[in-house]
Amino acid sequence: MPDTSPATTARWSRASWLLLLVVCIVIMLDGLDVSMVGVALPSIGEELGLDTDNLQWLVSAYVLGYGSLLLLGGRLADLLGRRRILLIALSVFAIASLAGGLVDDPTILIASRFVKGVAAAFTAPAAFSLITTNFAEGPARNKAISIFTTFAASGFSLGLIVGGLMTTLSWRWTFLFSVPFAVTAVVLGLFFIPRVKPETGGGHDFWGALTLSAGMLGLVYTVVSAPHVGWGSLQTIGGLVGSALVLAGFAVIESRVKHPLIRFGILRQGWVARANLSAIALFGSYVSFQFILTIYLQSVLGWSPLSMALALLPTGLVVVGSAPFADRLIARFGSRRLIIVALAALSAGYLLFLRVDATPNYVIDILPSVILLGIGFGLGFPSIQVQATDGISDSEQGLAAGLVQSSSQVGAALVLAVTTALIAGGQASPDATAGQLLDQFRPGLILSLGVAVAGFVITVLPRRRRAAVVAPVEETSEREPALTH
Repeated sequence: MPDTSPATTARWSRASWLLLLVVCIVIMLDGLDVSMVGVALPSIGEELGLDTDNLQWLVSAYVLGYGSLLLLGGRLADLLGRRRILLIALSVFAIASLAGGLVDDPTILIASRFVKGVAAAFTAPAAFSLITTNFAEGPARNKAISIFTTFAASGFSLGLIVGGLMTTLSWRWTFLFSVPFAVTAVVLGLFFIPRVKPETGGGHDFWGALTLSAGMLGLVYTVVSAPHVGWGSLQTIGGLVGSALVLAGFAVIESRVKHPLIRFGILRQGWVARANLSAIALFGSYVSFQFILTIYLQSVLGWSPLSMALALLPTGLVVVGSAPFADRLIARFGSRRLIIVALAALSAGYLLFLRVDATPNYVIDILPSVILLGIGFGLGFPSIQVQATDGISDSEQGLAAGLVQSSSQVGAALVLAVTTALIAGGQASPDATAGQLLDQFRPGLILSLGVAVAGFVITVLPRRRRAAVVAPVEETSEREPALTH
């Protein structure tokens, strides 16, 4: 039976646009939240008496909740209903944002960040799978994903600017800013997200969900804790071994249950595996670089949050300016080629930034990197999302979306944890000069460069032809004139 939904017609219906508006607000809030808090870190540390290691937990707590539960969030959206999961999780996100902006205790503040990460782990894949299941694969879906990722990437980039403006008032506004927008999205969602009966496939994998959540939570927690307790400590080694055993148990369960939470065969479809590796490289390098850049500009150079926000404005402008055309670029050049260009741009940006010293010239030393980061993120983010979900059935769109977003967050957590360990290992004395402080950050900058280059190399390598069991899917994809892979 042909698909006659409004999303397949040349002109989208009002319902399609309103649905797109709701999910775009949701994903933009996720991006804004990460970036705004990153800008506010020095101010939070000064007021609450937190050092660099403790400040990392304001980033890592969010990543801990987000990265460890994204796969579960994406699959539960498929099984229990995307509308229900999105609205409940978004309400929790709003409450946690309000709590974070009102508390004074660092422990409660970090806990609120964890809860927001958990909520985002359910909103992000649900929002993305609402796009991929309501817009037909091809030009309609690519256009919708382009708009969706414009909001996501713009939120992540412009969050630096909004965060700078909010921090000039108080760092608390970087938490409170999201509350009215989240509440508005919940109200709009009640009216404009269609009610669709979830395709459960006949069963729920309770033990798979339990072991996956426990294993991922343990793994991410161990990784982000390692810089504090030591990579060779009993806690770190025990955590890694324990998490690996739990995840191995999850794999055994998934191979035996009738209705698995995650079908591992999805990684063999299309370019799903390659897209997830690209996501790790993109987000892992970008989040760590942003963490270092924020502290460098404010703590080493003494810039105000607003000055820093204006310095990074070109990144946001490039992302906002390029993302709306992503669907046309993907249709013409293919997502793989755009990902290659994106990772090359990021690598060049990190490499150029290694030239900076304690008295940089903004136009010569910082601006080129800022522009290249905007190009890399603006092209890479939407292309990876398209590549990760193209050719996947509607019943597994939430899973595919959760996989790529989980890879993004786990990659960010891992690289940020190693970056923090490298910085802590070269900890300068309290009376260190600006140059000595900058030298402390250089190993982290080199790590960001290495991660981006590794992602570039992996993306450039040709894909090996697979066995006939998956050939029909791949052959169809390879014949597409748009080269969307």
